[in-house]
Amino acid sequence: MTDALGRFRAQPRTRRRGGRQGSHVVAHVVLATGAVLMAFPFLWQLIMSLSTNAEVQSVVPTFWPAELRWQNYATVFERLPFFSQLGTSVWITVIRTLAQIILCTAAGYAFARMRFRGRFLLMGLALSILMVPSQAYLISQYQIVQGLGWLNTVAGIVAPGLFSAFGTFLMRTAFLNMPNELEEAARLDGASPVRIFWTVMLPLARPSINVLAITAALWSWNELLWPLLVSTYQDQMPLSAGLATLVSDKNNTDYPVIMAASMLAMAPILLLFIVLQRRVIDGLAHSGLK
Repeated sequence: MTDALGRFRAQPRTRRRGGRQGSHVVAHVVLATGAVLMAFPFLWQLIMSLSTNAEVQSVVPTFWPAELRWQNYATVFERLPFFSQLGTSVWITVIRTLAQIILCTAAGYAFARMRFRGRFLLMGLALSILMVPSQAYLISQYQIVQGLGWLNTVAGIVAPGLFSAFGTFLMRTAFLNMPNELEEAARLDGASPVRIFWTVMLPLARPSINVLAITAALWSWNELLWPLLVSTYQDQMPLSAGLATLVSDKNNTDYPVIMAASMLAMAPILLLFIVLQRRVIDGLAHSGLK
């Protein structure tokens, strides 16, 4: 009787374990399918960069080239001043990212924690920038940069991206979600507003700062229209604009070389993501940014 009762009690546990294992298998299949779909464009680009132009343009897709053409990567350095453009891209990305971290963090803290007249109006004006397409004020920006004599310079490319309305809104939200007790305790200890911001609030906002740095770096590295407009010399262009010069308006565009150049341009930011992967994920999780 006791053995039968024990077997009866053990059956639901066995069924639960089987159900859990089945759900785990389904979850892994779904995740693996999603990973393949996400990685396929990258793998396809890599295969096309090692193919011939005829294989890339063939009606029937060629999933593997007859011969791996590593010379396509060497051709990139012959047609582009690659290292010069790489240096320009790095400078633009570093300057813009640091500027947005400093300006957006300070502005977000001021809008969230300081009380002054007109702060809601100023915040509304800053957010209104997000509602206007960047192409709408492209001509006025170009005229300002031209008047300053900054065409074909890093300063001319960097200037419009030193401040970000999105970054200000992100940091304002981060500071608003922090408890007031921390700031009040620091104020009772005699800390000045600058010290409260630097030693108390700023370390707590590190996840949101990571998100701001990630988005600023990606946007600066991939921006195409503005650098293509204000830089006309290849040696003064960033990589994003340099890749566009490889595309011909005739029928002789060498697509494998373009794919190879895109792979080389993608490599630095991809390596940066791999190195900072944990901080990227933690920052996105803490900020709630989707």
